[in-house]
Amino acid sequence: NADLVGHEAYLPNTETWQVVVEAFGEGILTENDEIDRRALGAIVFSDPEQLNRLNAIMHPRIFDMIQARIDKLEKEGVEKVVVEAALLIEANWTPLATEVWVVTSNGNDVVQRLLSRNNMTEETIKARIDSQMPQEERVTHADVIIENDGDLGHLRERVETAWRERSPA
Repeated sequence: NADLVGHEAYLPNTETWQVVVEAFGEGILTENDEIDRRALGAIVFSDPEQLNRLNAIMHPRIFDMIQARIDKLEKEGVEKVVVEAALLIEANWTPLATEVWVVTSNGNDVVQRLLSRNNMTEETIKARIDSQMPQEERVTHADVIIENDGDLGHLRERVETAWRERSPA
């Protein structure tokens, strides 16, 4: 999960943490010197230039961290690795993959799901969605497209079906 790798990169006193704090100031830190992702998000999702600045810092580092994990797993004999990354295409991480799977969903459904599980306003959610590649463009990069028009169980079923179809015994 690329988001979790990104969280690791933000750990206090790591090289990435230092670069991000230098770029955006100590105002993005909590009392414990952790990067306050909400404070940083308020900066970058309201200013495309700042978002590009953060992405230029984070994307290459996250790519390298994921690639190192894939390399380690391959050395251990693991044949297939799934990389879950909402920004796989935008971040130019497609070299990590032999196949790109894209999950599509109605925009209103996405907003409602995020409102129910994240502590963000609808305005904040829409700003984040607007900062991403449009779904119509994303699917042009996909080897597999899965429509998410139901609940999590329904999505899981569709993903598992596609996995079985593409993974001969």
